[in-house]
Amino acid sequence: MVEIAGIGGFILLILNIWAIVSVIGSSASTGTKVLWVLLILVLPLIGVIAWLILGPRASKRVV
Repeated sequence: MVEIAGIGGFILLILNIWAIVSVIGSSASTGTKVLWVLLILVLPLIGVIAWLILGPRASKRVV
């Protein structure tokens, strides 16, 4: 098993938080959001990469 530690682990944590917040803010259905969040939590590195390529985008807010 590959251990991610130090600054790499911190960067991965920040990317995971950002991805989860973006998934929750997207216009995708609730079921899709739950699946994406579970994927990101269970497989952090692969989940973030998959989300960047295939995932739902956050809704744009007009202020």
